Amino acid sequence: MIRKFAALARLRLVPALTFLVTILAGASLVRAQQTSTPQAQSQQPPAQPAPNTRQSSSSQEATQEEIGPRKTKPREYKNWTFNVGGGASLTSGSTKTFVRGGGGVGDVGVARNYSKYFGLRADFQFDNLPLRNTALQQAQASGASSHAYSLMIGPIINIPVTKNWGGYVLIGGSYLHRSGKLDSSTALPGAGCNPFFTWWGNCFGTSLPLNGKFLSESLDQFGYNLGGGVTRKIRPNVELYAEFRFMHGTHSGITTDLRPITFGVRW
Repeated sequence: MIRKFAALARLRLVPALTFLVTILAGASLVRAQQTSTPQAQSQQPPAQPAPNTRQSSSSQEATQEEIGPRKTKPREYKNWTFNVGGGASLTSGSTKTFVRGGGGVGDVGVARNYSKYFGLRADFQFDNLPLRNTALQQAQASGASSHAYSLMIGPIINIPVTKNWGGYVLIGGSYLHRSGKLDSSTALPGAGCNPFFTWWGNCFGTSLPLNGKFLSESLDQFGYNLGGGVTRKIRPNVELYAEFRFMHGTHSGITTDLRPITFGVRW
C-alpha cells in the first residue's frame, strides 16, 4: 500500500517540476532580452537628418553677403602723367663755340603710361642761347638774341627704387627750331663767311647774302634726345624730379647740341 502511494506521488511530482522549470527558463529569457535591447539602442548612432539644399544655398548667400564683393587690386600707375620744370642748359660741339652755357630752360610735358614701367612721353622745351663775346666779335655785332624751341617724343621707362624714390630713362626723336637776331652788324653783304656766320646759318656758298639779310637766323633741325631723371614723391600723386638730357639737331651740316638740366614737378 505504502509502495503504491509513493509511486503515485512520484508520478505526479515529475510533471509539476517540469512545468516549474519551463516557467523559470522563460522568465530568464524575457529578462535577458529586456536587458540587451536598451544597450543595443544606446550603441546605435542617432539618425542624421537629410540635408536641406535650400537652407544650404541660403547660408552660402548669407555668407557672401557678409563677406561682400571681392575687392580688385588698385592699379599702381596713372594713365596720364604731366610735368612742368625749369633750369639751365649746357652746350657742346660747335654750339659750345658760339653759345655760353647756363641759358634758361623751360619745359612742359605729358606722358601716356601703358604700365607701371613703360609709357610714351612728349615734351615742349624752350632753351635760351646767349651768344659768347667771341661770337659777337665774329658777327661784328654789339648784341644779339638767340633761342631754340624743341618738340621731343619717345618712350619713357620708369624705374621704382623705393616707396618714395624712383628714376626714369628717356630716348626718342626731336624737332628743333633755332632762331635769333643780331642787333646790328658792320659786316658787308657778299663778304666771305667766317665760322660764326656758317653756324648762324645764313651763308650762301662761302659768302654773306647780297641782300643783307644775315642779321637774323631761322633753322629747322631734326635729331634725337636721350637722358634720364630722379624722382622724389612728396604726395601720393605728386613727385619732384631732376632731369638731364642730351639733345642733338642737324640740318645741312649745321648742328645744335644742348645739355639741359631741368628741375620740376610731375603729377
